[in-house]
Amino acid sequence: MDVFEAIKERYSYRGSFKNITVPVDHLEKIVQAGLDAPSGGNRQTTQFVIINDPGVIAEVKSAFGDHPYITTAPAFIAAIVDSEPKPYREGGFIFVLEDCSAAIENILLSITDLGYASVWLDGVLRMDGRAAKIGEAIGLPASKKVQILLPVGVPQETLPRREKLPFKERAWFNRYGQ
Repeated sequence: MDVFEAIKERYSYRGSFKNITVPVDHLEKIVQAGLDAPSGGNRQTTQFVIINDPGVIAEVKSAFGDHPYITTAPAFIAAIVDSEPKPYREGGFIFVLEDCSAAIENILLSITDLGYASVWLDGVLRMDGRAAKIGEAIGLPASKKVQILLPVGVPQETLPRREKLPFKERAWFNRYGQ
């Protein structure tokens, strides 16, 4: 699949996963795509923990309610960032969220390309101490936090994708709205 096909095919999968293990070499390839993403000042601020051990998976799942994309996931990828990021150069710019987002998009496209599915979990990690519970399960030091969690697996079903607005409603040449 080429990159444009992967972009079109990728969507937030919230269904059940098949009971199929994601091979380690696929997980490594997927995360390498994230490591290859651009980052502000090439600081490479995002790190990853690949979760495929059944005991650790059970701990991650216990932080959530009964969502099929959690309860049936055979693997997870946790994107890790500094709890208190340090500014880049003078001016106080911090690019941690941008760096993490670029890495996650590369990962999501790689997941799609290899025939797997996922959903970007971010806001839900901020509720009920979930990020901290996952951090504890994967042995994170206090200086780090789980920013994003991706369940990864073979989708049980094909779910409908949400329609995107047409090009002319969101993009223009030379002047906004014209």
